[in-house]
Amino acid sequence: MLFSLLTGLAVTVFFFFKNILIKIKTGSLFNKNSKRNAKTASAARPPLVIYSEGKQYWNVFKPVLEELILRGMPCVYYTSGEDDPGLSFQAPGSLLEKKFIGKGNAAYSFLNFLEADICLMTTPGLDVLQLKRSPGVGHYAHILHTVTDTTTYRLFGLDYYDSVFLTGEYQKKDIRKLEEQRGTTRKELFVSGCTYLDVMAEHIKELPKEGDHRKTVLVAPSWGANGIMRRYGLRLLEPLAKSSYRVIIRPHPQSMISEKNTIEALQKSLDSYKNVEWNFDAENLIALSRADALISDFSGVVFDYVFLFDRPVIYPRFDFDKRPYDLADIEDEAWTFRAIRNLGTAVNEDNFEEIEGFLDRIIGGGEKKEISGNLRNEAYMYPGEAGKRVVDAISTLQHPQAISETN
Repeated sequence: MLFSLLTGLAVTVFFFFKNILIKIKTGSLFNKNSKRNAKTASAARPPLVIYSEGKQYWNVFKPVLEELILRGMPCVYYTSGEDDPGLSFQAPGSLLEKKFIGKGNAAYSFLNFLEADICLMTTPGLDVLQLKRSPGVGHYAHILHTVTDTTTYRLFGLDYYDSVFLTGEYQKKDIRKLEEQRGTTRKELFVSGCTYLDVMAEHIKELPKEGDHRKTVLVAPSWGANGIMRRYGLRLLEPLAKSSYRVIIRPHPQSMISEKNTIEALQKSLDSYKNVEWNFDAENLIALSRADALISDFSGVVFDYVFLFDRPVIYPRFDFDKRPYDLADIEDEAWTFRAIRNLGTAVNEDNFEEIEGFLDRIIGGGEKKEISGNLRNEAYMYPGEAGKRVVDAISTLQHPQAISETN
């Protein structure tokens, strides 16, 4: 909160004096009708900035960057990952500028002074805590990195964005509801499909075949108090470790930031089990491909797994605490919970000790394939077209008069 307050004051002072300087240089300090200062400021800033939190989001932005370069549209790519593949992405001429801007508060400080016509990010919570709306940015756009409800973000996750790129038409309804309830500005909503699923679908074709396959279960939850790592921990993981299954445990990337002590304690407790491996790869595709079944909670990885591989999912049955999330203000059941209930098979905590037999029974069943196909059509629209559709919309935002009234 202190960081947020201090940077907010610094940004305000910075842009106040910058505007005064521009007005002096353009001779418009005492001319209230002149707009030359605004034009000068706009001309000096990049037309598009993309910010990535790190390599785990490269598949979200890769199709967008490829399409931008194909069309000859300049872009600046900032990242908080020193090993982000975007830093080695090649583009002709001066179309693409790339830079590592630090992590945590260092990145927020940089972004709070950002200048751009449009800034595209996956980061929720704009103008809520550390990440402020910079007066130097004309338009903030958010691109989803999951096909689930937008209301599964923490409170006010999308409230202060100007536009959002959605993966499915169904996501519009809750955004409009929250805008109405909270009195926030109506956002431009573009249903563009899912960039990272498009990339993963292509990568599947290149996956090596596993020679001697051993029956495998992947545990890949979300993070936070509702996630199964915190909620159940060893009560779920130890029976799995004692089973005949190979167990791949893949924590959510945010877990290594927000609940690192929990993950490290679980790693230490399971260290003696040779059938347990931990996976922290930036891309989850290889781990997903190796698994005969997935155990998860409300994480978007459920849909990655089912939409790409159509294999069974298990989820522990529990009451979800909605209070930290935007869905606390939505009366209807979240699409995510309804979809997971239809796609997956619930298991009670009392049955964790029999988890091996439970897995044996559900693997190989194909009775939910029709359900998964219907849900895929709802949540993952325009497969293979997302990069093109996102750039189409960016072009529209750069020429506001062309924005469709249907949005």
